[in-house]
Amino acid sequence: MTLQPATLQLRVVAVRELNPLIRMIRLSADDGRVLPAYTAGAHIRVHVTLPDGTQDWRHYSLINFETQADATDAPTDYVIAVRREAEGRGGSRFMHERVKKGDLVTIEAPKNDFPLHTGLGGTVLLAGGIGVTPLTSMATSRRAEGLPVRMHYAGHSRELMAFLPELQALLGDALRIHADSEHGAPFDISALLDDFPSGHRLYVCGPKVMLDAVLAQTQTRGWEHDRVHFELFTTPVVEAGDHAFELELAQSGRCFTVPANQSILDCLIEHGCDPLFDCKRGECGVCATLVLEGEIDHRDYVLTARERTEGNVMQICISRARGERLVLDM
Repeated sequence: MTLQPATLQLRVVAVRELNPLIRMIRLSADDGRVLPAYTAGAHIRVHVTLPDGTQDWRHYSLINFETQADATDAPTDYVIAVRREAEGRGGSRFMHERVKKGDLVTIEAPKNDFPLHTGLGGTVLLAGGIGVTPLTSMATSRRAEGLPVRMHYAGHSRELMAFLPELQALLGDALRIHADSEHGAPFDISALLDDFPSGHRLYVCGPKVMLDAVLAQTQTRGWEHDRVHFELFTTPVVEAGDHAFELELAQSGRCFTVPANQSILDCLIEHGCDPLFDCKRGECGVCATLVLEGEIDHRDYVLTARERTEGNVMQICISRARGERLVLDM
């Protein structure tokens, strides 16, 4: 079963095209009432209609540039930004093409799976592309608290990077911008980590390739697990070598074929099962499932190296079978 937060019906009160790919949307209640509070790093889920007519939810981080200490304690609106993904399943196209000012949309109340730490130590934020959205609120929160913060913001070009004026006004010299088109190369993660302040924590949000590189390099350097915090701003994609495999549910005896282009989780849902899940990106750990037989191709960001080696649990939203068959304790 899915987790079911409270839902709200909100009006689209403003829409702004930030650049050819990114659209900002402001939502509020018709009666102007106060909306549920949120903290930096939180997101809402918006109900969307896909091109085939099916209904689904999309996760969008809440954006805040108001530096009053209580700015998000009693908000009267929510602001999100949506990047158009031409190769996606259609959620972002719905938000770009069909959502307009004056429309009512259904959302789930804010939830925070990517919170800022409390206590001593400074904060370094690393944003890749549209992954900047949750980090805007984090930078604002740290400024409001008077705590040390700096942001590295990487993208293909300045023209396609959102909120540059707002971030420059907020952070000044604490904002470092890297445009691939200007540097002729991707952002240098090694250089960032070589110059990383002692006692600071790193928050990363961006594409999978960025997150994978950060985690690999911080692990090599012996960083403690809780010094790196992240959110992945992408959805699972078909990788080279992905293949169909047989899936057996030991408790019910049911068997399915999971196609190369479908996750185990989506296969189960399609066949009427009701597994527990949330993020669908291998971050939250909610869909962890015991594996009784078969070798796992782990792709999550939750399990420890030891748990992966033991090979008896997997995140069914993103991980797959290495071989031809898996048996799950379901």
